[in-house]
Amino acid sequence: MNDYLVRAVTADETVKLVAIRSTELVRRGAEIQHTAPNATAAFGRALTAASMMGNMQKVDDGSLTLQIRGGGPIGTITCVSDAVGNVRGCVTEPNVPLVEKYPGKLDVGATVGVAGTLTVIRDLRMKEPYIGTIELVSGEIADDITAYFAQSEQTPTACALGVLVDRDATVKVAGGYLLQLLPGAPEEVIDALEQGVARAGAVTKMLEDGLTPEDMLAQVCGSLGVLLLESTEVAYRCYCSRERVERVLISLGRAELEDIAAQGQTFPVSCQFCDAQYRFTPEEIRCLLEKI
Repeated sequence: MNDYLVRAVTADETVKLVAIRSTELVRRGAEIQHTAPNATAAFGRALTAASMMGNMQKVDDGSLTLQIRGGGPIGTITCVSDAVGNVRGCVTEPNVPLVEKYPGKLDVGATVGVAGTLTVIRDLRMKEPYIGTIELVSGEIADDITAYFAQSEQTPTACALGVLVDRDATVKVAGGYLLQLLPGAPEEVIDALEQGVARAGAVTKMLEDGLTPEDMLAQVCGSLGVLLLESTEVAYRCYCSRERVERVLISLGRAELEDIAAQGQTFPVSCQFCDAQYRFTPEEIRCLLEKI
């Protein structure tokens, strides 16, 4: 089954809703980054959140970057989403130790750490990107996304994310949802959502039970009702190309390129976001030098 996300509102149009099934894209990201179970759970949550946040921007050629630096063993998590919700990402240290809160429950907070920041960079194709940064709350990522919207964008938000890593270290299910109050939402709606979030329980349990993104929103919203607006397929997608790599190499400057060419060997460049590798011969490096 392909991954997809849905955008919706409550029946009274007081709450904006997004939910996603991200199992395949998280599997692909974990496969490319060769992540150990704890890193898979943390990285997968970040990919899932970035996909929903990128789709919510609704700027045709915009992008959103989510970067988490918590001081934990995973180092920095970087995820980039396009305006559809297709994502790519990387982690500094994929091979982190196994840490559990209790048997069978991975401790994502310990892997990410809390002595750091969460940064969101919104490229809306304007003169300068919007950059918002907050101190991490728990390192569990969903809590931190909730805090980001409250502190940096003054938008009351509830975020839930889940990645279930199977016994063979593969991703069994992954997904999440975002709920955002629109101006004027009455107190009874807030109460109903709080009860709905508690009633729905963990995202991974809902997905494991076969619930779709639409079902998850119905569970959370309950009697508030859900009006579906759009359903969009999303995937792990990298936009690297040989031309883009050439521009990066040119940006290194003449001295460094001359040094690479002088070594007389093919120079490999690997994309940090995917498993693509680009190889440049000394002659091709010299051609780049001519472009400077």
